[in-house]
Amino acid sequence: MKVMLLGATGLTGGKVLEGLLAKDEVSQVIAPVRHKLPTLHEKLEQHEIDFDQLADHADLFSVDSIVCCLGTTIKKAGSQQQFRKVDLGYPLKAAELGRSQGARAFILMSAIGASSSSTIFYNRVKGELEDSLRELSYPYLSIYHPSLLLGDRREHRTAEALGIKAMPLVNRLLIGPLDKYRGIEAKTVASAMVNETCSLASEPVAERVVQVREYGDIVRLAE
Repeated sequence: MKVMLLGATGLTGGKVLEGLLAKDEVSQVIAPVRHKLPTLHEKLEQHEIDFDQLADHADLFSVDSIVCCLGTTIKKAGSQQQFRKVDLGYPLKAAELGRSQGARAFILMSAIGASSSSTIFYNRVKGELEDSLRELSYPYLSIYHPSLLLGDRREHRTAEALGIKAMPLVNRLLIGPLDKYRGIEAKTVASAMVNETCSLASEPVAERVVQVREYGDIVRLAE
């Protein structure tokens, strides 16, 4: 299968890239990027593009599945407007282009608490994207709701660093219906996304499927 990966330079996206390239089910990985990746692989096709001009590259979106790990922070983006562009505008445009080119599956890394009715700006934007994706009627849509992502980031995020240190203790307290708030390793999320993507190669979608993946489901898929 031919897979497009958005956000290949990020913490989770980088691990998804490694996983997809290692899978026999994947014949090609298309990675639109702003800056070229150091990764060299016969299956990897990189394209340095301006994400504000995604429509100019519509032919790239002729793939079987799209995995989206695009995301930023308001601090890094510089404003709420820029954050909306990266976390909502780019993924939605990519999804529209993919659907128009015949892509049948879209797998999104969103966030726990995502809701278009949330009073929290971050969660509201994530929820608005999810609502918009549902309206595109992909035969297969899978939305990941991880809590705090654990792993080594290139950039330092003070609040997250403090949260990561506390997570081993906090996770022990989050049981039953609270387990969806457990911190989770980025590599676990990536493995789940890769496994789910590859499962579609052997199990074609017979009817429309919309999945929301939380902690327990993500861990099971990663195994």
